[in-house]
Amino acid sequence: GRVIRYRELDALATRFAHALMNQPIRKGGVVGLMLPNLPQTVIGYYGSLRAGAIVTPVNPLFVESEIAHQVSDSGCETILALDQFYPRLKPLLGRTCLKRVILTGVADYLPWLKRLLYPLKTRGQGRYGPTSVSPAVSTLQQCLSDPPGFPPVPISRDDVALLQYTGGTTGIPKGVVLTHRNLVCNTWQCRSWMTALREGEEVFLGVLPFFHVYGMSACLNLAVGVAGSLALLPRFHVTEVLEAITRERVTVFPGVPAMFSAINTHQNLERYDLRSVRLCISGAGPLHSSVQDRFEALTGARLVEGYGLTEAGPVTHVNLTGPDSRERRRRSIGLPLPDTDAKIMDIETGERELRIGEIGELAVRGPQVMPGYWKRDDETRHVLRNDWLFTGDLARMDASGFFYIEDRKKDMIKSGGENVYPREVEEVLVRHPKIKEAVVAGIPQGLRGELIKAYVVLKDGEHATVADILDHCRHDLAKFKVPKKVEFRPELPKTLVGKVLRRVLVEEELKKDGPGQDP
Repeated sequence: GRVIRYRELDALATRFAHALMNQPIRKGGVVGLMLPNLPQTVIGYYGSLRAGAIVTPVNPLFVESEIAHQVSDSGCETILALDQFYPRLKPLLGRTCLKRVILTGVADYLPWLKRLLYPLKTRGQGRYGPTSVSPAVSTLQQCLSDPPGFPPVPISRDDVALLQYTGGTTGIPKGVVLTHRNLVCNTWQCRSWMTALREGEEVFLGVLPFFHVYGMSACLNLAVGVAGSLALLPRFHVTEVLEAITRERVTVFPGVPAMFSAINTHQNLERYDLRSVRLCISGAGPLHSSVQDRFEALTGARLVEGYGLTEAGPVTHVNLTGPDSRERRRRSIGLPLPDTDAKIMDIETGERELRIGEIGELAVRGPQVMPGYWKRDDETRHVLRNDWLFTGDLARMDASGFFYIEDRKKDMIKSGGENVYPREVEEVLVRHPKIKEAVVAGIPQGLRGELIKAYVVLKDGEHATVADILDHCRHDLAKFKVPKKVEFRPELPKTLVGKVLRRVLVEEELKKDGPGQDP
């Protein structure tokens, strides 16, 4: 693929910044980025920030109504997008506050031979750019063709840099406000924690979507922060990932558990050389020990679990990344990052700090924590109390200061008058030798509380019965924690970064008369 060095990236970002100012986008204007992981994404991101604009990443999978909500809520007037997404943007011109669309193509930054052949490939796939062009539409290449002509924009550390919309696992997305201070601090917190990172020598695998804050911070910003190389992949396809690791000699791999699990079970793993990988960070969901152990055995890399949330920029906790296994805590999200405080508060009032080992709501504070939600003061006051961000996650702390996520506060199941944490049940389920993935949800049963239901994905070629699964659970779980129903599925509904959409499963159940298979 095409190689862009930092000097060229700096020049391209500056040209894009000046093109925005010429439109004119003034300081504090909102620029949308609707792109997969491409060089244009990096140019658009840093160029927009350099212009003093606020970046709002738009999920490329969004339908027209979802894009319209984000555009209108954020006040976005300009979007840089892949040309094949234009049909979803065209209806918004004139109907919303969107005034300008800047288009780019996948081929724009391919090597010349691939760029020459790309139209043949896209024609075969039925992909085309916009069929009609208006004065509101331009191309990235046009934007980058003019030399810079504006003085630098003064930017304060407390200026808004990012409007990151949360969504997928909750209801209507809302904008999380992140400042330049938030983003820079979180980058340097991660940098100082990961002492094994070598300035100018690391090769990061950029497969986590940059339109999610985890990929943007722990991959893009961190790679640039240590002057590393960044191998971009626009999607996660396990064979393409293995080829990229082998070809580019990747050393740092930020990912999600589903990615590491997919690599572990790849049928032709022996064809690829993964020994260049030194450090992997797993987030966005629980990392099961079987996945962790298998991946480390295959690569010799250190795979550690971390934790964060959009409202905290996003990273707040990471496990120790050094080779000392004596400090490894299974299931732990690790220790708070430098300059980050964390505590466990009672669920009922949120006013009483709990003792070591007690389960309550995790609260954090630090320079990476957002100042609030965009135009949602009431919701901001609900989660930010005296500088502490209440995460909505149930957790505990051990005597050494390591933290453990038990579950989302809203996902806790009330069964027979007892509290059941889905993650505890899920960890038992995935220890079954035939189970590939499992998720547990509480299905409302009126006055009877909630019924525990397990959704199970079996490994390829395996067969199991409901009785097999329940017998396995009864061995390691109290009776009230054992699922009452089990459903076998070919796959689980997930967001693009691999988070299971538990809400979708519950909604499906509420539309049924008799969910699942009875034991």
